[in-house]
Amino acid sequence: MNYWLVKSEPAAYSWSQFLKDGKTAWTGVRNFQARNNLRAMKKDDAVFFYHSVSDKQVVGLARVAKEFYPDATSEEGDWSCVDLVPDKTLEKPVSLEAIKTDKILSSMPLVKQSRLSVTPLSKEQASRLMKLSA
Repeated sequence: MNYWLVKSEPAAYSWSQFLKDGKTAWTGVRNFQARNNLRAMKKDDAVFFYHSVSDKQVVGLARVAKEFYPDATSEEGDWSCVDLVPDKTLEKPVSLEAIKTDKILSSMPLVKQSRLSVTPLSKEQASRLMKLSA
């Protein structure tokens, strides 16, 4: 299993909306590195859901329901999306501040490459996020 983090502005698409929808196509990614990360996702991989801009915290855990396919929202270019389903809301959200000051989490791409909307996580980072969220 691989571990990932996706970012969304709560005003654009929030965790609560994702829960209501029960499933979503993760579309609109227009960065080559993030697109390649989408293409590397495998069915049932764990995906942490991060509220960017206003909340700045990891709020939920999802999983990949369908591996990459062409993004229908793209008018040009070779862009991809995946289908995600929510698994659970984290008991305690993990803030960006907590991530930046944690020895294990401070090397996450979220900190090092903050503009990327889809990033990989190590197994150790995923385990640490789960521990901090309990």
